[in-house]
Amino acid sequence: MTGTPEARPVDADGAAFAFLDPTRAHPERSSAALWEHSRIQCGRLLLRWARDPATMIQALLYPALTLLMFRVVLGNTVTAATGQPAIYGTVPMIILVGAMFGSVVSAVGLRTERQTGLLGRFHTLPIHRAAGLLGRMFAEAVRVLATTIVILAAGVALGFRFTQGYLAVLGILVIPILFGIAFALMVTVLATMSSKLPLVELVSIGCTLLMFFNSGFVPVMAYPRWLQPIVENQPMSCAIDAMKALAMGGPLAEPLVKTLLWVFLAVAVFTVPAIRGYRRAAEEG
Repeated sequence: MTGTPEARPVDADGAAFAFLDPTRAHPERSSAALWEHSRIQCGRLLLRWARDPATMIQALLYPALTLLMFRVVLGNTVTAATGQPAIYGTVPMIILVGAMFGSVVSAVGLRTERQTGLLGRFHTLPIHRAAGLLGRMFAEAVRVLATTIVILAAGVALGFRFTQGYLAVLGILVIPILFGIAFALMVTVLATMSSKLPLVELVSIGCTLLMFFNSGFVPVMAYPRWLQPIVENQPMSCAIDAMKALAMGGPLAEPLVKTLLWVFLAVAVFTVPAIRGYRRAAEEG
């Protein structure tokens, strides 16, 4: 049977890789191929996550319920003690927590794809070698944006308000995406290092510690004096303070610069190990 080959689904999730058609394909190493292949990998992951209850719970339901719990249990107490509405610290904190725990679930999925051979299958196809990791980062950005919008909507219902204009709202949306991509790179490195590494346990412990030692949980002054510099300058606190300033006003330059420095440092440290780890995982698969 002759004729032009049709694009067809080739992966376990039913994603249609149109670039398998040699009459329509971009050169494998071209920038056009990188964009197209990354976009398709991103769509594949988003479709898989949307169909996975665990991912949806961690990305959307768990953060919203956590926000409600903090508001009911601690909100009035913190507000009375500090004189500042606690919701302006709690909402950014829960957004970042949702971004981190969602990345953990995503990394577990990456490990599963490695163990089942799906990454190895992609590695044998005429796909740009960087598309797998780049597409995953695109999907992480979309997931974090969705989480941010859901938590902001819940926060508005609980009293959170935007008082600094539309550009400030845009900044509140962008900061968690940058933070989430940096964190996702780190988790990707851990997920591709060893199949025996207790990934969920290790990262969950770190996330829990960060969640209870930041400026969104309680003001920095509430921590012991020796701990205050650590709490004030850890990545979550910097991002929370920047988002808080964008929402209700206050000093913005310092926490924003610190946040960008943390993101740049994480990207600089983890990008190359993530690329090598992802490639190794695909080759071993």
